[in-house]
Amino acid sequence: MSTPAMSVVKAPIRINAFAMQSPVHQSPGLWRHPRDRSLDYASLDYWVSLARTLERGLVDALFIADSLEFNDIHGGNTDAALRHAAQVPKHDPLMSISAMAFATAHLGFGVTSNANHEPPYPFARRMSTLDHLTGGRIGWNIVTGYSRSSARALGQSGVIAHDDRYAIADEYMDVVYKLWEGSWQDGAAVRDRATGVYARPEQVRRIVHEGRHFKMDAIHLAEPSPQRTPLLFQAGSSARGQRFAGRHAECVYVSGPSQAVLAPVVSATRAEAVRAGRRADDILFFAMATIIAGRTEAEARDKLADYERFISTDAALALFSGWTGIDFSRLDPDAPIRHLKIEDGIRSALENFTTGDPERVWTVGELARHNAIGGRGPLFVGSPEQVADEMEAWMDATGIDGFNLSYAVTPEAYEDFADLIVPELQRRGRYKHGYTPGTLREKLFAPRGARLPDRHPGAAFRFVE
Repeated sequence: MSTPAMSVVKAPIRINAFAMQSPVHQSPGLWRHPRDRSLDYASLDYWVSLARTLERGLVDALFIADSLEFNDIHGGNTDAALRHAAQVPKHDPLMSISAMAFATAHLGFGVTSNANHEPPYPFARRMSTLDHLTGGRIGWNIVTGYSRSSARALGQSGVIAHDDRYAIADEYMDVVYKLWEGSWQDGAAVRDRATGVYARPEQVRRIVHEGRHFKMDAIHLAEPSPQRTPLLFQAGSSARGQRFAGRHAECVYVSGPSQAVLAPVVSATRAEAVRAGRRADDILFFAMATIIAGRTEAEARDKLADYERFISTDAALALFSGWTGIDFSRLDPDAPIRHLKIEDGIRSALENFTTGDPERVWTVGELARHNAIGGRGPLFVGSPEQVADEMEAWMDATGIDGFNLSYAVTPEAYEDFADLIVPELQRRGRYKHGYTPGTLREKLFAPRGARLPDRHPGAAFRFVE
């Protein structure tokens, strides 16, 4: 008598929405589409409405990209960036988070901030404040800076060498861990009306740090927030970035045009986590992707054709020039890009289209067209069943845990996800039917608690008597 085959329970697909507070994020030219609301990027109503839409779709977090870069590599000036709004103008995303959090109950917020651009002391207070105001729904995407324009804007002599940026960031992390984890003991803030004691001084520790890059002598100005340390995102895919992520990150954002590009990055970064004394599953990986969905494949293909009427390949190359430090305006559209080398810029942005997949040779023109809708990740176009098939295939082939969903037209892309894709993923048992209670860390890592796990290096900085 044969034994019935056991059904395989597959991991849930986690989803972040991917955005920037600019008229253009990853789909240059689409701000001109009649249904797109990107031009409302300066409106609080837009961001609050978007947050509510994302929560309706049970999205885990709004992952907000940011930098102080302005794209002046393409053509040697800012003309193309300004003409096409290629990530300029660009607002500070932190200002809108409190309003979005007030309008939602569960949606998380991952904000990008550069560990080479701001002193750790005021930044640590800002994150603690947001963690309090959001009820523990804040995450930090740790970046290290790569652009010449932002270095000049900050009065720096030049871009710090790639590996040196990560060395500075490692020390930066030690400083903020000391503030978040080690300055205030749990229970220090007694708030005793009868005695008039708000906090016990003996339970608030002065943090003295004397390092190579940072010096500090202070107490943390914020009492412990729900998570203490915000949920830690990271986006570097270079060998040094993988080592940094293996030590610090809880979630890693990866991007690439093919499964062959992503799978080795996921595997290598998990190995770095183990080398750092953590577990391979201590890190969740989110791959950038863009969904164009319809009730049928034909409807989705019609949407794509409609969107393609508005793309700007010149603006796409302006963005890619800024990311890589290479002036693509000087290159023949039919020229292959495999021979290009990068000095200042995001190494993985170029490697994903060159050495990352040796089976594929990209030309400049192909690069521009690929990046004109949704950026450097894949494009999933089709019916709910077809899109869900693609999502599952990428999960299985790469080892990722979910997606950072970019958009062609906003908020239409996220409305379509909530209305068309979510029911199909739920039918397959691959998507939640409700949020897990608690902080962002608890929602993503249940049954893990609100704070950093004991094996995370940041836990070593906790206030211990």
